[in-house]
Order: sequence, then C-alpha cells, then structure tokens
Amino acid sequence: MKQSEIIEQLSDEELKQQLFISQGLFIVLAFVLSFIFFDDLREWLQYFSWEPEQIFLYGVIPGLIIVLIDIMLVWTLPKRYYDDGGINERVFKGQQVSYVFILSLTVAFAEEILFRGVLQTTFGYIIASAIFALVHFRYLNKPVLFISILFVSFYIGYLFEVTGNLAVTITAHFIVDFLLGLFIRLQR
Repeated sequence: MKQSEIIEQLSDEELKQQLFISQGLFIVLAFVLSFIFFDDLREWLQYFSWEPEQIFLYGVIPGLIIVLIDIMLVWTLPKRYYDDGGINERVFKGQQVSYVFILSLTVAFAEEILFRGVLQTTFGYIIASAIFALVHFRYLNKPVLFISILFVSFYIGYLFEVTGNLAVTITAHFIVDFLLGLFIRLQR
C-alpha cells in the first residue's frame, strides 16, 4: 500500500497523532544516538547556546527569508507544484494558532536535535542535510517540493556549520514551519 493510500485512511486526528509520534521517535533516536556517538552528554549539550544576536541574525532572518521565498513560489507557480496530497492542509487548516505553534516547535526541536545535533556533528553537513531531505520522502515525486526541502535542509545545515548553535537552527526551522503553517491555516 502506498503512503498516500495509508494517509487517506487516517482521520485528521490520527494523522496529527502520527505526526507527534514520529517527532517523539526522532527525539528518542537523537538521545540514543547521542549516547552512542558522544563520550559525554555535556559534549552534545555544548551545541545549545543562548546568544540572542546570533539567533536573530542566523535564525530569525533566514527563517523569514525562506518563508517569503516559499510564499512567492506558492503564489506564482501552479497549485499542482505545491500539492503534497493535502497532508499539510489536513494538519494545519482551521487549527488554533496555539496548536500550530506547539506542532511547529515540536517538529523544529525534534528534527534539529537529530539531524544537526547528532547526525551533522557526527557524519557531516552533506550527509545530514541529504538524510533530512530524504526523510521528507513524500516530496520525492514532487520536484518543486523536493527541491524546496533540499534547499531548506542544506541552508539550515549551513547555518549550523556557521554557528555551531542548535538554538539558531531550531529557531530558523520553527519560524519556517510556524509561519507556513499559519499561511496554510489562513488560506481559503
């Protein structure tokens, strides 16, 4: 059975549950792999740094740039290029802002600690960014969506290369997911 067929059989609530379960698995995987790849948990925690100026310059501003580019593409390209099978609409459409916020923060935290905090620090920028893009396999047969996620993956990975700060990448990822989630939520 194809992924799209499985997803169609899920209710909206079941789809949301599966999304949170997958993010929980990413968090567990990140912690398990950190015990395998790092000698000490403190070594891993060094990648979290609260530097407001750095977070703003390398997290907030790039996140906003990604969102603006994405919205411009959505408005200029035919809808079929951004059609993910209606999954994002089912997840975000008509939801409360607090739900979009919590989901976006959960996804940003889970994916960044796994892909940047563990995989990128262990296997490098290119491998971690490629795996991040491939995890979003539902976009593989949608060229515009796949190129978009590939670009975002490598861009956020590059931000981690420059700063070494997971607070930066979590912020950028959160801004992208939250604002695009709100955009989908508000579309008619």
